[in-house]
Amino acid sequence: MALRHAISSTLLVLGEASGYDLSKEFDGARANFWVATPQQLYRELERMESDGVIVARTVEQEKRPNKRVFRLTDAGCAELAAFTAEAPRATAIRDELMVQVQAVEVGDPAAVCDAVSALRDAAAAKLAYYERIERTWLGDRGRAELLADVHLGGPYLTLLRGLSFERENVAWAELALPVLRARIA
Repeated sequence: MALRHAISSTLLVLGEASGYDLSKEFDGARANFWVATPQQLYRELERMESDGVIVARTVEQEKRPNKRVFRLTDAGCAELAAFTAEAPRATAIRDELMVQVQAVEVGDPAAVCDAVSALRDAAAAKLAYYERIERTWLGDRGRAELLADVHLGGPYLTLLRGLSFERENVAWAELALPVLRARIA
């Protein structure tokens, strides 16, 4: 999947957004399935605008510099629709921490424990963030009603995947830490 498809799908949900807004989304709500740096986002936004899949308009602000907000064009929606018909590539895991854990017998168990603890803490923080989003989206609705919502059903499915992923990270770290701590001399 290209970053442009992640940006396009985000603009589809948001309607329109500035580069700053998109950066915050990819650091927060979209981080459950796609991570991008602000530099990557801004470069891709330029390409997408040049390709005609998004358009920008300038929003004048009184006490701040003017900002540009982007929205999908019809061509962008068509490109995104075509992308959804493609078979996705298989997900591949490339996780440096797992290599460190596998090599702990010859490595530094204390450093690996610190890294696993950091993973656990970061996952717990993301989990809390995603749970706040879920509570906001659910409001007084049930899960089935939210999943049936035309505008939030897809985003809610990705949020549920993020929740599952972070819960699993916390659970794995809790399992791994006692095993790794036993190796510290």
